[in-house]
Amino acid sequence: MGTRIPSHQLSNGLYVSGRPENHKERQPTTTGSPPVPYTGGDVNNSGDLAKMFDLPHRGSLNPDRNSGSGSGQTVALQPTGLITSGEVRSGSGQDPSVSNGKIVYGSSVTTLGYDDVRLGFRVSRKLMWVLLVMAVMGLMVGALLTVAVKKPVILVVAAAVLVPAMVVIFWNCVWKKRGLLSYLRKYPDVELRGAIDGQFVKVTGIVTCGSIPLESSFQKVPRCVYVSTELYEYKGLRGKSTNAKHRCFSWGCTNSEKYVSDFYISDFQSGLRALVKAGYGAKVAPFVKETTVVNITKENRDLSPTFLQWLADRSLTSDDRVMCLKEGYIKEGSTVSVMGVVRRHDNLLMIVPPTEPMSTGCNWSCCLLPTYVEGLVLTCDENPNAEVIPV
Repeated sequence: MGTRIPSHQLSNGLYVSGRPENHKERQPTTTGSPPVPYTGGDVNNSGDLAKMFDLPHRGSLNPDRNSGSGSGQTVALQPTGLITSGEVRSGSGQDPSVSNGKIVYGSSVTTLGYDDVRLGFRVSRKLMWVLLVMAVMGLMVGALLTVAVKKPVILVVAAAVLVPAMVVIFWNCVWKKRGLLSYLRKYPDVELRGAIDGQFVKVTGIVTCGSIPLESSFQKVPRCVYVSTELYEYKGLRGKSTNAKHRCFSWGCTNSEKYVSDFYISDFQSGLRALVKAGYGAKVAPFVKETTVVNITKENRDLSPTFLQWLADRSLTSDDRVMCLKEGYIKEGSTVSVMGVVRRHDNLLMIVPPTEPMSTGCNWSCCLLPTYVEGLVLTCDENPNAEVIPV
């Protein structure tokens, strides 16, 4: 007879070959790979978490070697751009603070001066000086020839050539900003879905706040991406002004508080959302309407205690000066146009300031020379006092 093959019966009644296995509870081993220690949230001690943020990690830890030696150097994570509700506490000195009633922002918010938006002609300064010198010399030569020859026709011809040139220059100085704004409005929008990396685009859409929302200085409007509060003073013939460069019979800015931070814009055409890198000291050229909030004269000076407190918080005196406070802002939910360069990084779509100034080119129909502006162009034609719905 042959060898009998062992068999056993399962719990369901079936017979199978082979001997039954003894299922014993597995005991935790003390040899081999060491147990995973508690990291305490330190990304250096957590390999998987460090890989998510492209940070170097220590690998496996040896409890005996690390005992008593501290938890190592702490690595600060960069902002991920995640929008959260509530108060932001990053612990890195970037949170806004209040000092004497004035909001003070960190380095993540760009601070702009009242004259930071500088418009210039795309014409060489040397060429402008050469033309000016030639114009003066032409007038002098024409005057001398007129005296010597005693024929005023020479001076008339010289004036007929030079006067139109001076009119064109004066025209461009007056209409330079309006011509630029007209050019920006007519510039075609680009769909973000088809934009390539490095392309200069204009995007129009709804804005939402980033990690640090702003607040207007005087009206305390919350959740803004751009705020501007400027105090102007009128100087007469014998009037005083806090600004030494303030000319007589004109309005001059004596205090400016302009801030802009990173924000998001949702493209109207494609529905995509892009991160606009306007913070961290970026060059930004905002063209936002401002409204007059307070007009102060000698008669109504005591009728605005809020304005007097606003001045006191900034150590500014009113005295007998004629003042005007203007404020503008872009609130969350407003429609904004942004002009900048597209940057794509993995799944993140960004709009950053261009490295070269943007030029309008010649506008022969309006006799306007090429005008350039530097930085990220930000335009908003909405009335800042209009109610908007946050999104």
